Amino acid sequence: MRTASKKRPAASQGGPKPKKVHVDKSAVATKADRKRSRPVTLPAKDSDATDSDEDLGDEVEDVAEEIDQDEYSMDIEEGSGNKTPKDPTTSREAHKMQKALQEQRRAAKPHSTLLADAKRVWVQANAINISSTDRQKHIHDLMDVIRGKVKDIVFKHDASRIVQTVVKHGRQKERDEIAAELKGSYKALAQSKYSKFLVTKLIRLCPEHRQSILKEFQGHVLRLLLHREATSVLADAFELYTNAYERALLVRDFYGKETALFTVTSGSEEDKERSKKGLPGVLEGADPERRKRVLSSMKDALTSIFNNSDKGAVTHAVVHRALWEYIVAVNESPDEAEGEKQLREMFELCQDVLAELVHTKDGSRVVREFLARGSAKDRKQIVKVLKPHVERMCLDDEAQLVLFTALDVIDDTKLVVKTLVPEMTGPANTLCQTPQGRRALFYLIVPRTRRHFTPAQIASLAETDEIRARTSKKTQEVREAEVRAGASEALIKWVKDKGAGLLRETGASLVLTDIMLFADGDKAGASETLLRAASAAYPCEDDHPHPIDLPHSSRLYKTLLQGGHFNRATAQVEKAPGWDASAFAQQFVETLGKEVSVAMCTTAACNGCFVIAELCEAVKGDKDGRKTLKDWFGPAVVKEIEAGEAKGKKILLEKIAAL
Repeated sequence: MRTASKKRPAASQGGPKPKKVHVDKSAVATKADRKRSRPVTLPAKDSDATDSDEDLGDEVEDVAEEIDQDEYSMDIEEGSGNKTPKDPTTSREAHKMQKALQEQRRAAKPHSTLLADAKRVWVQANAINISSTDRQKHIHDLMDVIRGKVKDIVFKHDASRIVQTVVKHGRQKERDEIAAELKGSYKALAQSKYSKFLVTKLIRLCPEHRQSILKEFQGHVLRLLLHREATSVLADAFELYTNAYERALLVRDFYGKETALFTVTSGSEEDKERSKKGLPGVLEGADPERRKRVLSSMKDALTSIFNNSDKGAVTHAVVHRALWEYIVAVNESPDEAEGEKQLREMFELCQDVLAELVHTKDGSRVVREFLARGSAKDRKQIVKVLKPHVERMCLDDEAQLVLFTALDVIDDTKLVVKTLVPEMTGPANTLCQTPQGRRALFYLIVPRTRRHFTPAQIASLAETDEIRARTSKKTQEVREAEVRAGASEALIKWVKDKGAGLLRETGASLVLTDIMLFADGDKAGASETLLRAASAAYPCEDDHPHPIDLPHSSRLYKTLLQGGHFNRATAQVEKAPGWDASAFAQQFVETLGKEVSVAMCTTAACNGCFVIAELCEAVKGDKDGRKTLKDWFGPAVVKEIEAGEAKGKKILLEKIAAL
């Protein structure tokens, strides 16, 4: 019989889950909730996955601690085998021997007494159900135990977790004290499997010490970016917690040793202003030889990063910033031929990992620059690399700009329609659920419209227009028409197959409206789908609301009947050239019939009167349609509408009178 040991089972083995550490939200900085941008090459993040590297660090340390405590018992169990039943007496003795050996091991370790005392207080400070006052008392006691010895113990996995607890739940005074005590050790801490999480916490929560921490990385940034543990520390610091000057400190190593030696690093205002400019500030006033040396150093640094893409640094925003600064510098080179050569060499260096760049602002801009300036062969290569990741790119704010630029600059629209467009229209059901995904669908049919794209997004996309004018042969209008034609068939079929359910969703109804108005092709089947959804008995007998009772779906029918979107600036409807509102109105009359149409206006419907009012306006040019509506809305029905409380009845009565 096996003696049970008090050890928590791992999550994969079943049993109770490990207790989660209570987080005092008042002690966490505002930026703590921010997450680094995820590369589109990674699989979609599971909602149950670990939210941050810090939480992952706690889990890793927790597991490591369990392994350390139960190491000896596992060796005994594995060596004993399961063939012969264990003697209870022998097992009990073995357990005693295990505990004794464990105590001896702990006592032999440096600072064993200190760690034992710290762990006793830490258990109380890290309790789940505890008031803020009691927690601060225990944190104060814990700080008294480790004060002056933090640097000696912080590299141990269990002690690192203790210090992290003080930083996470302690007051700013304790955090700053720990940050000051660890001064001079941050490079080594960032390279440690466990203490790297502590460095990230201190960078986030100790703004007064942030610059001094980052300056300890200077001269070692490239090496740390390629380090398995330290790379995430620099990535988090650059993207989440630093200001412009602090980010410049991390990028400066890419400029070479000469820049590091001759750049003022005193932290003066002059240095800060020059550093915020990045590479342009370094090259300002530089002679051609020095400019050449700086760019050569940058190329060497970037080459080391891209040649070691398996290290993960290729995905980091700090690398993308350096790469974008290099691209801008070579494009502004006095020697145009030399600049083109350097751009070509950099493209060849990173062309296979372009998908790793598109999720950040600078990385996205780099790939868009390659698209705009590249040859037809280059653009084909870029499309080939991006094709497997198009759906994820559509859902990312920065990555989708790369797709939009590809649609803007590639003259070979057959290639675009064959490769990119199907990858965008295929997952339309998924894309229409998010603003980013909807923008991707809109760009296929109504690119850069102010209705769906912000001025900032339009301005960002326009940055490559000047280059496109020199490198592309087709006009913008021709290219947009060919892309729209290539995407229309799949989008119209999507509306035909799924429109009845999609029009009930607020965001999806916006996409359906513009597909119906602006897509090319036969939309009769799609119109039939939308109208059959509205032809259900009104009001609905079940709790399922009628489409006319939903503001967004009733607006869809109203917009289609009026033939386009209403422009508030001009107070007029902008007619869509590819949409026949009168034909849709005729189909509306035939599909819905008198009973449903009249019920929409005589019941307290939300928007029924507005829809029928637009129907009356749309059939003015159709003699048969006008006669049908006159028969439907006779004097008796008009009186019923007047007596009702439906919204928009006044407008409807005016339209009926004008028939």
